[in-house]
Amino acid sequence: MPTRRVVMVVDMQNGVFATPRLNREACAARINALTQAADAVIFIQHADEEALPEGSEAFALLAELNQPEGAFYVTKSACDAFYNTSLDALLREQSIDEFVICGCATDYCVDATIKNGVSRGYRITIADDAHTTADRPAAPADVLIRHYNDVWRSFIAPANPPQVLPTQTILDAWRTNSPFPVLS
Repeated sequence: MPTRRVVMVVDMQNGVFATPRLNREACAARINALTQAADAVIFIQHADEEALPEGSEAFALLAELNQPEGAFYVTKSACDAFYNTSLDALLREQSIDEFVICGCATDYCVDATIKNGVSRGYRITIADDAHTTADRPAAPADVLIRHYNDVWRSFIAPANPPQVLPTQTILDAWRTNSPFPVLS
């Protein structure tokens, strides 16, 4: 049986994008391409009583995002989508042990979720051109994105290293039912 194509989309919410994010339109378009090709989609949404109250317009996903029928939704209150959430239970119930991750913010919620997921044994592929962040005092967004893609490519997890691939490479492998290529 072929592996299910699963995409996890992190924090692509109106309130999160109140702060300008690098290449919003291109990032959302690549995420849509992934979610349209996926067998299962999990949307992670950050909730905060002040800035992102659950059910508010700020909490809602960006209007331009495709939300496939049957998508799963997990609410979180920390950067790490596994921390005190139902995510791990959902993945186990759905027999999901590998997924592609994308979304916002590269240097906070995406990074924390990747590292915790790898430590829990999930096989994670990062769509290297389908995550975004904002300019920070220490570095502009484009530098942060390149930096984190490099960190994840070099992340030491001997039995379970994450993969970092362009969206098109992921889509091409899915289209041909091929394993993801190993890039060096």
